[in-house]
Amino acid sequence: MKRFQVILFALVLSMILAVSAVYAADDMAAKLNGTLSKATAEKFWQVSADDVLAMINAKKTDFLVVDARPDPNMFKAGHIPGAIHMPVQDMLKPESLKKLPKDKKIIIVCVTGQTQNLPIVSLRAMGYNALTMKFGMAAWDKNSIGVKFMKEALQGAETKNYPLQK
Repeated sequence: MKRFQVILFALVLSMILAVSAVYAADDMAAKLNGTLSKATAEKFWQVSADDVLAMINAKKTDFLVVDARPDPNMFKAGHIPGAIHMPVQDMLKPESLKKLPKDKKIIIVCVTGQTQNLPIVSLRAMGYNALTMKFGMAAWDKNSIGVKFMKEALQGAETKNYPLQK
């Protein structure tokens, strides 16, 4: 009889844990969806390089630039004044999140403005005022590798005439 009770208890506990996991996933999806649904109205949480430069020149202290380029050597080779380096692949780790103030704008920057978008919805759903700088470092430094990548992409679009469906 005792064995039956233990098995029954384990079964009930497993069902409760499974149901809670489903509800937790639904809650997370709802929270992320709620955040994402605001994107259009909030201009997809983007600022321009000119906006960032104006904040720096005005000596504002209500923002932090986070350089999310994955390679630390890119950061060492040159970065936006006052920026900290936090590779995009590490940004949502608890030890990284502790370095991000919730009372400031967090401006995320990468090579061309693509990978910086990966953590944005998650950070906003967690209560951070996270933004991205349009086109990343390619908008900031004309000699950046991002400028080269973008020129190559544009050349491909111009010369290969990829098909479009209408």
